[in-house]
Amino acid sequence: MKIRVGFGYDVHQLVTGRDLWMGGIKIEHTLGLLGHSDADVLIHAICDALLGAACMRDIGFHFPDTAAETDGMDSKVILRDVVALIATKGYRVGNIDATVCAEKPKLNPHIPAMQQCLAQIIVCETDDISIKATTSERLGFTGRQEGIAAYATVLIEKYS
Repeated sequence: MKIRVGFGYDVHQLVTGRDLWMGGIKIEHTLGLLGHSDADVLIHAICDALLGAACMRDIGFHFPDTAAETDGMDSKVILRDVVALIATKGYRVGNIDATVCAEKPKLNPHIPAMQQCLAQIIVCETDDISIKATTSERLGFTGRQEGIAAYATVLIEKYS
């Protein structure tokens, strides 16, 4: 079996007047993430990792933030399409290990729901998706609550 590994990173600014979407679920918070789509930073990092592992460029190449059809797009749709894209090269998701860096809101209570949502889209077991939450100890833009960052490492498997 052939396997490949990919790494993804994304960041979005926190602003008022936007919903906060993380891992495909809406989280109650006073701020939301600014972006052309719904700005789900976790899904975007996962998509970049998947595309990178399959050597298929990045999320901006396939879903440009200058295109009208991607304006306000649900990131769950982007993830579904990315999984279909890597399948055209014979790959499926093996596992995902992701970390979200945010001071607030506290994400740990939402992790099981995020895992379930992502597993349904990817069509895998929830145990194949690890999501961790951390802070930056009040340092940098995430520490000042100006934005949220996410990192993802994925393993994809070639099937025949």
